Amino acid sequence: MTSLHDIAHARTGDKGETCNISLIARDARDYARLAAHVTVERVQAHFAGIVRGGVARYELPHLAALNFVMTRALGGGVTRSLALDAHGKSLSSLLLALEIPDDDVR
Repeated sequence: MTSLHDIAHARTGDKGETCNISLIARDARDYARLAAHVTVERVQAHFAGIVRGGVARYELPHLAALNFVMTRALGGGVTRSLALDAHGKSLSSLLLALEIPDDDVR
């Protein structure tokens, strides 16, 4: 298994209760592997208990990136939540901890 942290980095944004995480392959040849294994279902399961709304995935192959938009993800929003450090950057670190199989998809 490979941690996403080993092959990708992330950029985030948050607005209200919506968190936006872009997952970007460090090497464009790993984009197909990300696209094959980092599905909406895997991301929903990975964030179970945190994301109470939907997860949408947008593919950006020309950037070797996937963009995930997660609704009802921030406990009422950054300025309303009592949760410590539950902003987009924290959630992107959690996403990078997701493991995907070692395989030859490139």
